[in-house]
Amino acid sequence: MRYLKFLSALAIVAFSIKGFCLQFDPDLSQDLQKQMKEDLAFMGQIKGAKQTPLHQQIFGQLDGENYKTFFETRITSVGHDSCGDGKAVACVMPFYDAHKMWITDNFIKFSHPQVARAMVVYHEARHSEGKNGFWSHATCPTPFLDENGNEIKSIWTGSTLAGEPACDKTPFGSYGSSTIMLHNISQYCVNCTDKVKMDAKIYSDDQTGRLIGKAKEDVKKDFGM
Repeated sequence: MRYLKFLSALAIVAFSIKGFCLQFDPDLSQDLQKQMKEDLAFMGQIKGAKQTPLHQQIFGQLDGENYKTFFETRITSVGHDSCGDGKAVACVMPFYDAHKMWITDNFIKFSHPQVARAMVVYHEARHSEGKNGFWSHATCPTPFLDENGNEIKSIWTGSTLAGEPACDKTPFGSYGSSTIMLHNISQYCVNCTDKVKMDAKIYSDDQTGRLIGKAKEDVKKDFGM
């Protein structure tokens, strides 16, 4: 399967949009490619009044140019794969290509707001960082319950998370960084619609639940909570 995907690279479709340089495997539909182009263009135009300290440390100022730089220096191409797990939404496979993001059927078949789709691709971009060990996830506790005693599930698929490698022990990992990004968009974006900021808050609040141990405390402190 990997060999076939390598051969298909000869027919890869490339595009460059407002600073984002990205290649798509030919088995990705034109509709999906268009959607991802629009999502990246959206991220590239964001403007912010200010940002939290952790956002400054990870992304720099809340500005689309910084989001462009962050993404395009980490992810260069997109393909389709199961990622070896029926619960996965997307993944990076460092042993194959650390700068290629793979999206699964779960990314395609579930409908989520634009800023939530951006959350997924920026999450995967963080996984491309070999110098940081690709930010491996921590195993979620068993049972995995929220502050009200309810079982925590994936906001994307509804899958259970207890005992899964779907949490972070650091605010700098993939869940932590995407949570910080969305929170800052929800609070400080000056050219986002109210709907975008509301969606960003909903998904940021949800992703905070995937932070365990001191990571959650650090993020809440960063948010002034």
